[in-house]
Amino acid sequence: MLIAGFPAGAWGTNCYLVAPAAGEECVIIDPGHQAADGVAEAVRKHRLKPVAVVLTHGHIDHVASVVPVCGAHDVPAWIHPADRYMMSDPGKALGLSVGTPLMGDLTVGEPDDVRELADGTGLELAGLEFSVAHAPGHTKGSVTFRMPGAADIPPVLFSGDLLFAGSIGRTDLPGGDMAEMLDSLARVCLPLDDSTVVLSGHGPQTTIGRERATNPYLRQVAAGPGADADAAPRRGM
Repeated sequence: MLIAGFPAGAWGTNCYLVAPAAGEECVIIDPGHQAADGVAEAVRKHRLKPVAVVLTHGHIDHVASVVPVCGAHDVPAWIHPADRYMMSDPGKALGLSVGTPLMGDLTVGEPDDVRELADGTGLELAGLEFSVAHAPGHTKGSVTFRMPGAADIPPVLFSGDLLFAGSIGRTDLPGGDMAEMLDSLARVCLPLDDSTVVLSGHGPQTTIGRERATNPYLRQVAAGPGADADAAPRRGM
């Protein structure tokens, strides 16, 4: 399996291209701010053919390049319905008043083909299998994508802004909710095998085992109701 990832734009959001191998079809995950050139470079370098864009949530730092990327490759974008409005109205998702400038060179709006994700569904794209888990807390429509392991390949979780190395996504923006975040961590992350590789929306990769042992928020939900997390900064837009 080939996973090519790079941090894009002002927010350093991780964009991933996933394929069975070089020279084959691929899926693009979270083409955010200024990600189009990085996607094009990875496609050329690995001789890939994109067949879909999938989005972990609707914040502008994860979807800013979805229109040009989908347009360049004539592919659909998949997003949870609760976050779909953010593609056309990113300011509302950040609690900004109408007319507040975001950043330059942003192409807001939906691509021509938008398809909606649902909890518990499986996506078969580019010869790969992705299990979708609805994981609200950072936004109402946040999801994760999990790929099963095989032989010498560990399972992979594309966690978006649910789980980071040492931290979690912020919950203080519109649609954020700390109780939902903790529930999503318990329901989506805790059952996973320790060997699962976590590729998040920001920062370095980690594993479920490492986060189970060291992440204060995951340790909190593992300890059960009434446990408190040590103070730790939360991340993401």
